[in-house]
Amino acid sequence: MTEVSQSPLGRPAVHESALGHVTGSARYVDDLPEPAGMLHGLPVGSPVARGRLVARRAERALALPGVRAVLFAADVPGHNRIGPIVHDEPLLAEDEVFAEGQVVALVLGDSVAACRAGAKALELEFEEMPAILTVAEALEAGSLLAPPHEMRRGDVAGAMARAAVIVAGELHTGGQDHFYLETQATLAIPGENDTLHLESSTQHPTEVQVACAEVLGCARNQIVVAVPRMGGAFGGKESQASQFAALAALGARHTGQPVKVWLSRDLDMTMTGKRHPFWSRYRAGLDARGRLLALEVELVADGGWSVDLSPAILDRGMFHLDNGYFVPNLRFVGKAVRTNKASNTAFRGFGGPQGMAVIEEVLSRAAERLGLDPAEIRRRNYYGDCPDEHGPENMVDVPVPDGDQTSAGADVISLVRARCLTPYYQEVPHCRLPRIHAELLARCDWEARRAEIAAWNARSPWQKRGLGFMPVKFGISFTNTMLNQAGALVLVYADGSVQLNHGGTEMGQGLHTKMVAVCAHELGVTTAQVRCMATATDKVPNTSATAASSGSDLNGMAVQAACAEIRERVRPLAAELLGTTPEAVQFAGGAAHGPGGRSVPWSDLAKTAWMRRISLSAAGYYATPNIAYDRTAGRGKPFHYFAYGAAAVEVEISGLTGEHRISRVDILHDVGSSLLPTIDVGQIEGGFIQGVGWLTGEELVWDPKGRLLTHGPSTYKIPAIGDCPAIFNVALLERAEQDSTIHGSKAVGEPPLMLGLGVVSALRQAIAAFGPGEVELGIPCTPEAILRAVVKQRAAAVTRAADAAE
Repeated sequence: MTEVSQSPLGRPAVHESALGHVTGSARYVDDLPEPAGMLHGLPVGSPVARGRLVARRAERALALPGVRAVLFAADVPGHNRIGPIVHDEPLLAEDEVFAEGQVVALVLGDSVAACRAGAKALELEFEEMPAILTVAEALEAGSLLAPPHEMRRGDVAGAMARAAVIVAGELHTGGQDHFYLETQATLAIPGENDTLHLESSTQHPTEVQVACAEVLGCARNQIVVAVPRMGGAFGGKESQASQFAALAALGARHTGQPVKVWLSRDLDMTMTGKRHPFWSRYRAGLDARGRLLALEVELVADGGWSVDLSPAILDRGMFHLDNGYFVPNLRFVGKAVRTNKASNTAFRGFGGPQGMAVIEEVLSRAAERLGLDPAEIRRRNYYGDCPDEHGPENMVDVPVPDGDQTSAGADVISLVRARCLTPYYQEVPHCRLPRIHAELLARCDWEARRAEIAAWNARSPWQKRGLGFMPVKFGISFTNTMLNQAGALVLVYADGSVQLNHGGTEMGQGLHTKMVAVCAHELGVTTAQVRCMATATDKVPNTSATAASSGSDLNGMAVQAACAEIRERVRPLAAELLGTTPEAVQFAGGAAHGPGGRSVPWSDLAKTAWMRRISLSAAGYYATPNIAYDRTAGRGKPFHYFAYGAAAVEVEISGLTGEHRISRVDILHDVGSSLLPTIDVGQIEGGFIQGVGWLTGEELVWDPKGRLLTHGPSTYKIPAIGDCPAIFNVALLERAEQDSTIHGSKAVGEPPLMLGLGVVSALRQAIAAFGPGEVELGIPCTPEAILRAVVKQRAAAVTRAADAAE
């Protein structure tokens, strides 16, 4: 058989929206042509963090030109409560308000200017009440969003007693605004028979559909939600797009006219939740070589005023307290507290980064105390057999955790002794971190650079450099097992062109580009023959959010299933036309190929199939197998597999100002057998930089009344091109195919963000060069935080010098 064209998989690819993005021809919700009679909707938020709403009057607003309606809670025809887990969020505030920016009213007008004038004319009276604004206040008041979650294993007290080193402390990791380029936006268009069509910027069209149906008191089939494209989301449009979509739907139902709700940047930052700030208290015991023996952590997430996704985010934070390290004895307690701030929500990593920050703080402090290389102490703690200078070890010197011998049997004992059992009792088979570690350190010339940096620091009194290391092990799947499913609908037309529908949403991450490649590969057509349609609930129902890094995993398998069904239907016809057996037919490069170089163009095959009355459409479905988690017991297999990666990060800081720059980054990341390497590398680069932003520059500040002060780009600093490393090397791990995933690939959306913690590791190294002792560095590592840490180290150096002189 002659050689056929190569598959698009595993080859460089241009993002399917790239041309539209750079030319401005891409149309987002706010770019869509305005339907006749369209009104604008402006949400009006509470000016106080906590209070009673004692009066609301709209007469003055309604008297203004261009103001068509003002809606309050009483105007909701169905259910006024929304929320992804618990329906505890009033769409429009009822008798009380619980955060600044909580929506009290919706003003509908002919223009945004008319709506703003109407909002100013509203007469809203509040009786301000005491607010809970910090985690400490919430804990003292017993203000919890859900029951605590606990994981435990082994004899923590006994292991602590044997430890050579005890590291204890507290860590606060701040929030982070999603700062997507496109703010929250929805256009709702009424149809016949009380139907509605919504164009929404959302990661979760089904959740928008559900919320709108419940608010309007109608069946879900009355509402179609479509997603033209998103200008970023990062988790901020997973649950929180629903509120603004439901407001648009409510306005359209009330007026009978199309309504668009679009938020300004100020409103978006004030009204929407952020990455959860976490406060953590930890105590760790290690042996003299820096091997973890025991870890106790109290992990507390600030959920804001409503539940939103906080319990699931807290769970994932706890799932990643171990990162890539085996902890034989442990006790983790997680709590999500309620405060009077905007309800915090999903953000890339979904609690994982906050959990990893704790164990990385522990290992960094232990390394500083023991005088160990930051990469070496991490290597000694990886899952699996980690040999060191003392020879191969399998932790036989650590007792098997108490109770496990009788409650879980010999399998658990074996997994503990083999150092491959997570705190939640999922096996970690064939951990790739030791291989990634060795390969990355060789690639970046780690040892030589460490020596060069030490020499440079010795002769530089005010500028210091540091080289940090960060490994990542990240679980892939929704931790709510029910959500691990996806659907697709593939249509082949008689001219051979293909329409692809799937349940994932495109937010710039390249999901549609990957799905087009999967579709083309399975059908044997070219990518030019495939058109990926806007995600819509009337094409694929009951979708899960595009989140948890699972967009390609879930939707790719569903697309593959649909395409395979069509391909196998036409295979006998192709064999007939080629004069061969069905088994001998290959589909590739836009044709069906047989022995002897014979081929039939896909377009001819499709036309003939239509004429023969062979169906050319199919629905595909996929559900991730063999995953489940018992939250009460703290045990299970919540993840289908683990993604791995590591980063070596070099920084330089000023001891006079606390400013820093990242001079070089080397990343080696495990994406399995990459579906599209160019897309994956872009995700790694972007994820890393977003993580750096969270950890170094993006600082959220509230005043004593709970009002957000950093609600625009003038006061909230996200990374710019100048913050990127001068040298940025990204490589994909080779020979890394993953079992039971779409073409052996692995998720890539979230894991790279946590590689940004390597910047904290590097900054600690640079700060330590100013003086002896453990570094006390707050997160985010702003210039002020770095300067405070430098001053402490310099003071320690002066004290040591004085002691030596005496």
